[in-house]
Amino acid sequence: MPWSNPRVPYRLQNRIKRLDPPEGKPIIVNLCMNVEYWPFDRPMPRGVLPPPHGAQIEPPDVPNYSWVEYGMRAGMPRFIEAVDQRQIPVSALMNAQVADVYPDLMDEIVKRRWELVGHGWMQQSLKNADDEEAVIKRSLARLKECDGRNVRSWLGPGLAESNDTIDLLHENGIEFLHDWVVDDLPFWIRTKHGPMVGLPYALELNDVPIYAIKNSSSDELLKRMEATLAIFERETEANPRCLTFGLHPHIIGTPHVAYWFEKCLDILMDHPKTIFMTSQQIGDWFVTADGTNGAEVAAYTDKMPPLPEAT
Repeated sequence: MPWSNPRVPYRLQNRIKRLDPPEGKPIIVNLCMNVEYWPFDRPMPRGVLPPPHGAQIEPPDVPNYSWVEYGMRAGMPRFIEAVDQRQIPVSALMNAQVADVYPDLMDEIVKRRWELVGHGWMQQSLKNADDEEAVIKRSLARLKECDGRNVRSWLGPGLAESNDTIDLLHENGIEFLHDWVVDDLPFWIRTKHGPMVGLPYALELNDVPIYAIKNSSSDELLKRMEATLAIFERETEANPRCLTFGLHPHIIGTPHVAYWFEKCLDILMDHPKTIFMTSQQIGDWFVTADGTNGAEVAAYTDKMPPLPEAT
């Protein structure tokens, strides 16, 4: 039977075997804060202010650069204060060059023992890298220099991949990958080097689509979170769910959004079924609770057509 894609076997979410929830808490909350470096002398990956008269903006793109730089100067302290007050763990999805360009911020992140998740060298798609594997190796090595811990989780810049990305990541020690936003629970991914774990990420509870693309009202994140929580409360009678936030300091760190985000945190902290975990913690929990070591993927390896060739 053919798969719908070459990496992840299709399954109905309601047919997954029961997984024991971590510490008896079936709603697993992951704060994924994207900490990125957008070089001043390159085109901005995204903009909040369109170019006047439809003209293409060449560097320097001061207004859109300033939008992101605001997040690194003002948004991050606001976010740090919110999670510090509540003692919430954070998954820091790091462009590794942040360690060199924003060293004070990196010091604050390392001091708090946030989990460092690989997110490329700078905010550039791996598809556009001259040497994808070199970028991966360099990024992982630089992040390990910061806190001494091996990086085990990854989110690609823009969630973009080439045909080689997953295999290169797994070959270089990545065990948990956020790129494939296909489920509310972790799942197994096929690679040339054996199974790896896919982790949920957020496109609906993500401040970029909500505010930068759809231009929603300031309280939209809260409304979406409350609706998601209501559905998850019902569904967790059968199995746990991961409630993941995709966050960026230049958006979630603006005052009018941060106000509603803090309300989200307080509601989730007060809920009897929630537990806050990082990417690596979720991956480790799933591997133990699932107990198959990816047999679902391994069983199909011989029946599947070859994986895409390296480009």
